[in-house]
Amino acid sequence: MLEGYKPPKFEMFDGTGDPKVHLRTYCDKLVRVGKNEQIHMKLFMQSLRVDALSWYISQNLKKWANWVSMAFDVMDRFVFNIENTLDIFYIQNLKKKPIETFHEYATRWRS
Repeated sequence: MLEGYKPPKFEMFDGTGDPKVHLRTYCDKLVRVGKNEQIHMKLFMQSLRVDALSWYISQNLKKWANWVSMAFDVMDRFVFNIENTLDIFYIQNLKKKPIETFHEYATRWRS
């Protein structure tokens, strides 16, 4: 890295939210670094916290040959955040089923 280079302040990813968005904003912050994958991989840990950081630390870093392989693993690990995202229209149209109690309906709505 260039002498005097200071890494940017990254948006932090804790394992919730969309991992694709995090990866995109992370890469956008590293534009000045260029396309050096080793630097991207080395600095990535500084953008993680809580569950995402715990997951990252538990990984064997040698398994990632390049940035793309690491990014795919991040996506695979946190893909459930993307799949479970419900839009406002789904929530607004959620109706009580005839066979469920109000308590069951309220629990399903909250989840």
